[in-house]
Amino acid sequence: MPNRPNSPLMKQLLQLDRMLLQNSLHDWLIAIGIVLGIMLLATVVKRQVIQRLSVVARRIGAGPYESLVKMAQATRLWLLLVVALKLGSDYLELPHKAVLWLARGATVAVVLQLGIWLSALLDAWITRSRNHALENNVAAATSLAPFSFLGRLLLWMVMVLLALDNLGVNVSAMVTSLGVGGIAVALAVQNILGDLFASLSIVIDKPFVIGDAIGVDSLAGTVEHVGLKTTRIRSATGEQLVFSNSDLLKARLRNYKRMQQRCVTFGFAVPYRTTAAQLEKIPALVRAAVEGRPKLRFDRAHFKDLGGAAYSFEVVYTVLEPDYMLFMDSQQAINLALLRAFEQEGIALATPVQALAVEGPVSVRSLVQDAGLRP
Repeated sequence: MPNRPNSPLMKQLLQLDRMLLQNSLHDWLIAIGIVLGIMLLATVVKRQVIQRLSVVARRIGAGPYESLVKMAQATRLWLLLVVALKLGSDYLELPHKAVLWLARGATVAVVLQLGIWLSALLDAWITRSRNHALENNVAAATSLAPFSFLGRLLLWMVMVLLALDNLGVNVSAMVTSLGVGGIAVALAVQNILGDLFASLSIVIDKPFVIGDAIGVDSLAGTVEHVGLKTTRIRSATGEQLVFSNSDLLKARLRNYKRMQQRCVTFGFAVPYRTTAAQLEKIPALVRAAVEGRPKLRFDRAHFKDLGGAAYSFEVVYTVLEPDYMLFMDSQQAINLALLRAFEQEGIALATPVQALAVEGPVSVRSLVQDAGLRP
């Protein structure tokens, strides 16, 4: 249905037409020129000047200079367009509501652009700090992921509150209502918050850092990433293991990288036909095999057990460095040295045997049937 001449909408449109017609062509050209000039200048600066500065920053490797360039690259042209429209409208006679909405839009655009700049600057600083920490202080690199998230969260909370305050919203009442509703939200996402606080606990207490070789129950691997909710570990077989931070802290962790030395215990057995004189020589033979290797400390070798299927011995020695390859090479050399020494002394190693005792007369057919085989 067509609008009546005296309807409120028609009155507002007529008022807008009269006000727009009050602006001269000269005023319109100035306003349009301001908008186009600002956008053209911003486009040239972003695509030409900042692009070349980024190349120079990567070439010279200056940290603060490169961060400023990345902050400048985060400029959003559509936000500048809103500000340009507000500046251009200052030369025109517009309705009060139009002026009000342009002012509010420009305020929000400025706050958003400021938040984007600060977020880009924070991201550049965290990236540079993480790369530097991975080379010098791995523990510091582990702590950057949670604090990066908290820093961005705090930054955008401040930006949103600042924008709402400039728009005339009662921020104090909103913060109070959010505090009450935050309790319900916290109860709904308590598992996520538990992992978040577990992540902070890992950062502060540092049971492990990126690059540490750790064991979690029956699984083991090297820590690759400590996030807000999960920690990712690369196993020795190549697959990636993902643990939630809260579950990880509840488990029994073994940090192999912080091992200063490795205590090794191994055993072997000799058959019952071994004489007492031969048994008496075995501890000395073991000592000679262990002390003949560098970076090893012999602790003990004992005739441990008379029972079982053979005479058993237990040996304990210490590898003075935590390197696993050194341990395996040393154990291999000890085993070979013991075999050669036993051959010279005529000492044999016990062969695992399994005895089957059968009571009463039994036929071969019944044994086959009991084993589930077809006769």
